[in-house]
Amino acid sequence: MQSAKDTFYVALRDRLAGVNPGRTMVVRGVTRPGVLVEENELATAYEPVDVFRLRWTGVKVDARGGLPLVTMSCEVRYATDGSSGNGGMDRGRLLAGMDGELIASVGAAPQRTVKMNYAGVGAGTAAVAMATSVFWGDVVLGAAVAADERLERVATVEVFAYQEAGEL
Repeated sequence: MQSAKDTFYVALRDRLAGVNPGRTMVVRGVTRPGVLVEENELATAYEPVDVFRLRWTGVKVDARGGLPLVTMSCEVRYATDGSSGNGGMDRGRLLAGMDGELIASVGAAPQRTVKMNYAGVGAGTAAVAMATSVFWGDVVLGAAVAADERLERVATVEVFAYQEAGEL
């Protein structure tokens, strides 16, 4: 399952970077595309704005086939305070822009990619292609919620992958 989660994250990150290369963040001194996986980051009380945060919330396994089919629920959380130049009065417009980026990235054809094994990836070591693919459904946008001066949304995506022999 970890390879499927990693593969979906990398696919979404790369697609979002193509849709809006200016949406970046700085994590531990490194500028990178504005997408992070909460379980892979250090715990913090601060929730970054104007970036996409992935949270894996559920897993089901259907073992009735030659390979078990894993269905994972992914929440994509994002928020904005608006821009300081507009006194935050553009937060609805900025949230709508993020909605569009997410819809364009998740819904872009094909809604699948080859599953990759990122275990051990580091200096000089590349990810290894696996035998199956990761595929996903359309994004479902939750209601926009105002929290003080922040406007936030939780979107969901169902992600599917076949679990290969020996895969954890």
